[in-house]
Amino acid sequence: MATLRDIRKRLKAIQSTQKITAAMKMVAASKLRKVQDRMLNFRPYAVKMDAVLSNLASAAERETHPLLAFRPRKTVEVIVITSDRGLCGAFNTNILRTAGNHINNLKQEGFELSLSTVGKKARDYFRRRNIPMRNSWTGFSGRLSYENAQEIATNLIENYINETIDEVTIIYNEFKSLILQKVAFTKLLPIGTITPEGAEAKEPSAGVNDFLYEPSKETIFERLLPKYIEIQIFRALLESQASEEAARMTAMENATNNCRDLITKVTLLANKVRQASITKELMDIVGGVEALK
Repeated sequence: MATLRDIRKRLKAIQSTQKITAAMKMVAASKLRKVQDRMLNFRPYAVKMDAVLSNLASAAERETHPLLAFRPRKTVEVIVITSDRGLCGAFNTNILRTAGNHINNLKQEGFELSLSTVGKKARDYFRRRNIPMRNSWTGFSGRLSYENAQEIATNLIENYINETIDEVTIIYNEFKSLILQKVAFTKLLPIGTITPEGAEAKEPSAGVNDFLYEPSKETIFERLLPKYIEIQIFRALLESQASEEAARMTAMENATNNCRDLITKVTLLANKVRQASITKELMDIVGGVEALK
């Protein structure tokens, strides 16, 4: 049985852990408030871009721009977005499990896999399993900028136009609420007929899609389609970052509550050990007195 000194050391360690988890919860809540506002402010822009591309892509010929061209799928690129740090509950575990199942399904269907990761957790996870990665980006957590999305988009567009990859799917955690983050799949390339968020796919009609392009159709697509890829990647990164901070705040709150419960149990145990020690000392004293009589 542990001594009273050992129990008190354990109690002190739990109290210190509780202070750390409570502080981490407050930090995560502060970061979440900022990134959530940033994400919610960006969503309408991304949705409007979907609406614009929905009309343009349905009216355009596939030869107008390389990003609109369909070709037989041989090499499928999968981008997995995780965090750089842990202590965020099942945030990384859920998405890595889902990504692993998706990758296995692609291999079973006979596709060649091209894997890219965002975040140290995904990079280390696939590296430990000896799964080759085409590219890996880290260091975005807490310092996310639009330039990060541009860097990823430029790399993907270049490899798609060069026919190194034939399809791109991005897997990330979509922010639903403080306690709910849902793993989401977004097909980035090739750009097909895009359905705006919350809308149903509709058959293109001649009246709706009879556009006049100024200055020219090629110029518009040359500017707009790469921008669309950047926006979708940046939105996924923002959603993932907000989900990460929400998951970390929830995890630290649960850890703080668990520490509180554990402190109560250890305190009761310490009191019992102390009481038993005092009782034993009293018995020794009484026994000594009786022996002297």
